[in-house]
Amino acid sequence: MEIKKYQGVIPAFYACYDENGKVSAERVRALTKYLIGKGVTGLYVGGSSGECIYQSVEERKLTLENVMEEAKGKVTVIAHVACNNTADSMELAAHAQSLGVDAIASIPPIYFHLPEHAIAKYWNDISSAAPDTDFIIYNIPQLAGVSLTISLLREMKKNPRVIGVKNSSMPVQDIQMFHDEGVIVFNGPDEQFISGLAAGAVGGIGGTYAAMPELFIKARELFYEGKIEAAGAVQNDICRIIYKMCSTHGNMYAAIKEIIRIQGGPDVGSVRAPLAELIEEDKLIAQECAKMIEEAVKKYC
Repeated sequence: MEIKKYQGVIPAFYACYDENGKVSAERVRALTKYLIGKGVTGLYVGGSSGECIYQSVEERKLTLENVMEEAKGKVTVIAHVACNNTADSMELAAHAQSLGVDAIASIPPIYFHLPEHAIAKYWNDISSAAPDTDFIIYNIPQLAGVSLTISLLREMKKNPRVIGVKNSSMPVQDIQMFHDEGVIVFNGPDEQFISGLAAGAVGGIGGTYAAMPELFIKARELFYEGKIEAAGAVQNDICRIIYKMCSTHGNMYAAIKEIIRIQGGPDVGSVRAPLAELIEEDKLIAQECAKMIEEAVKKYC
């Protein structure tokens, strides 16, 4: 297992749409180049921030293909490949391996509450379609409706491709327990990035990183320098910015895309229905968030 390439700050990649709401290859490449230029460790493509459950298999392939055009060999790329059925998930897994991604990832099957042996089969079937690629379990019980248990993790560890867990459950204790099972763990909740590192996470994969990667990079740097109080100060400002992001009428990802545009980054469109677009008042909040980020970057970085 090459742990080094999974360490650090890995933004969850956003869905990139044109003016007509179609996935834009050009905008995918632009966002990829923009984030690489910010000094991030890698990109997590096709997860919640990528609006995966609202996209077709072909759209998800198109996104990953264009990310890899810009990112391959420059940063680590983890492709989330889960769909609501095994066949489509396996198709995406095989496609991801053919492009040379570093790892694939998957949430458990959603909607039906399946027994653990069925979840394990789902994940192992997906992994079998990319037998030369690392596999990461995505634990996000608040959205998937099922939590990763230690017994299920131990069953999955029998698969040699399973290397770790992207943990988006809120209890930091979960990171500690999964870490003690000998797998690498990524902190998911951005509001507890520093706490996740303290509990054993190798780094983080987060939905707000792309709006303020400098702050997460600085918080991690300070943490590993042993400057815990200073790292905590950065984390506290990160949290305040996130709370402001979440105060919009529209979807948080729509707000973040607007913030990136205000910051001079690429225009990657809005979000796909049924996710709510921003209303006019939200744009003022996005401007306030962009200002908060600018001030925090000047303060800490």
